[in-house]
Amino acid sequence: VQLQASGGGLVQAGGSLKLSCAASGIIFSYYGMDWYRQAPGKQREMVAGISSMGDTEYLDSVKGRFTISRDIAKNTVYLQMVNVKPEDTALYYCTTMNTWGQGTLVTVSS
Repeated sequence: VQLQASGGGLVQAGGSLKLSCAASGIIFSYYGMDWYRQAPGKQREMVAGISSMGDTEYLDSVKGRFTISRDIAKNTVYLQMVNVKPEDTALYYCTTMNTWGQGTLVTVSS
């Protein structure tokens, strides 16, 4: 399994960003996928997850602002982030089957 995350960057508070995670080596629709993040000096936390059935869950602090979705044909999971806040600044990772992508950095300026 290989995961390739992309889409991070510098964005102003209140702005939007869309992260992508392309997966290879798996039958994508059989597995769930999660987005985690780790801010400097903090523990890694789960931000959003989507199950194999398409059910979603979110960290309380991002509910209503982040949306996880997937394109099974493209073997890709997305994380749409709107109304971002400085506290969303972190390295964002996608993960499935105990495999982690390399992370993509999101920096939110105030």
